[in-house]
Amino acid sequence: MHTMPTDQRNELQRGRLVALVERLRDLDSDYWRAKLSDVDPGRVAAGDMTALPFTTKAELRDAYPFGTLAVPLSETVRIHASSGTQGKPTIVAYTAADIDLFSEVVARSIEAAGGVSSDVIQVAYGYGLFTGGLGLHYGGEHLGATVIPASGGNPGLQVELLANLGVSGLCCTPSFAMLLAERAQADGMLDRIHLRYAICGAEPWSDPFRDNLEKAWGGIDACDIYGLSEVIGPGVAMECRAGKGALHVFDDVFYPEVIIPGSDAAAAPGEPGELVLTTLTKQASPVIRYRTGDITTFVDEACPCGWTYRRIRRFTGRVDDMLIIRGVNVYPSAVESVLMQEARVGSQYALVVDARGTMRELEIHCELASGSEGEDPAAVARRLSEECARILRIRVEVFVGPPGSIPRQEIGKAKRIFQRTDTEDPFPRT
Repeated sequence: MHTMPTDQRNELQRGRLVALVERLRDLDSDYWRAKLSDVDPGRVAAGDMTALPFTTKAELRDAYPFGTLAVPLSETVRIHASSGTQGKPTIVAYTAADIDLFSEVVARSIEAAGGVSSDVIQVAYGYGLFTGGLGLHYGGEHLGATVIPASGGNPGLQVELLANLGVSGLCCTPSFAMLLAERAQADGMLDRIHLRYAICGAEPWSDPFRDNLEKAWGGIDACDIYGLSEVIGPGVAMECRAGKGALHVFDDVFYPEVIIPGSDAAAAPGEPGELVLTTLTKQASPVIRYRTGDITTFVDEACPCGWTYRRIRRFTGRVDDMLIIRGVNVYPSAVESVLMQEARVGSQYALVVDARGTMRELEIHCELASGSEGEDPAAVARRLSEECARILRIRVEVFVGPPGSIPRQEIGKAKRIFQRTDTEDPFPRT
């Protein structure tokens, strides 16, 4: 499958799409009956994705908990869910075949980062309703590797496991991978750890952050994994170590489109847009043309690794996480890129949006890198402020503290964006 010619994969996709739509149209389901009642099967058979309706997260929430289920509940073997931070969680059910598919695409992802069956892999994503921990766990076992279910938190123990158990692959958020590198350095254990690769996802991270992370671990390959619970979990797309900067979408099972944000039209070639995904083979909880909210673009150049899956550029942000600062659109990933290019600044930072006035203002709080204690924080702050004005076209206040002054988060996704209101100030000025 990795090297299947494009025309053969296109034929496979069309066949699977037709089978999916035919199956869903035949269900005794109010949701699927309403969704597909006006679909022209002939256009679907011709590969015309515009014949199919889009799906939104709000729609899945409205169908909570099992309104979109496409098999009897008795045929499912597992349930995961989104976090539900903005309302009801979205419930995703899996048949045994869905779990096999989940394991397969994550095994492909580990392979893309350089993983092999003889590896010891430490999974430091959280286990539970979140798909990350169990997804990487099953994928590692599917590959034939030895998996350590470390889960999140407890960096001291995590570092000991990395050193004592001969771990070659680490799976966790990029911020936690950096925290572990800092802890290993502080505990004098870095030389005892021999990582080759890290599989990092679940939160945005920039290429400059990747450079710093790889250096912090002595030259590993840190590769980006992408997924979302509504589609299957991690393993929808994966960066390979030979072609960093773009991710292979496993498009034999997840059909990708890129559309203009806020519209139904396809984005022009090379233009960024919102990623839309259709699950071609999922049984229990399929989705058709799901609007992910993630901003990317297709990459048409062949990958050096030789895999022929359709590739997408690393994500620049989300449709809903863009900050508007004094009328200027700003993605947090762009701010991170500026920070990470300053050698005297560490990897931890926080963005504070001051929402008290008529126009929102942005503050950046960061810290000096370890070993830079002799630097003048005010001078570093001035340089960063000037770079933000030059590159991002916005004026920001930058505050630089000593190493370790930005709070670390040991469990879950790193929180980078905070809001100052009349009643709450997460980073008081000193």
